[in-house]
Amino acid sequence: MNKGTGVALLIVGIALIAYGLDASNSVSSSVSRAFTGTPTDKTLWLLLGGGAAAILGLVATFRHTGKT
Repeated sequence: MNKGTGVALLIVGIALIAYGLDASNSVSSSVSRAFTGTPTDKTLWLLLGGGAAAILGLVATFRHTGKT
């Protein structure tokens, strides 16, 4: 992966995390949390996917490839 792809993944990951946090405050997530104790599946997937994309983006952006 090159640095541009890493930056793009980092940006997408941060956007997904922000969208997941917003979804966690939604009415459907609040209702789900009231009955099951956990937020909706959509919220969890957004947060987990965003975290994974952000971590991959960070690694790809700052990884030293040894090329000059």
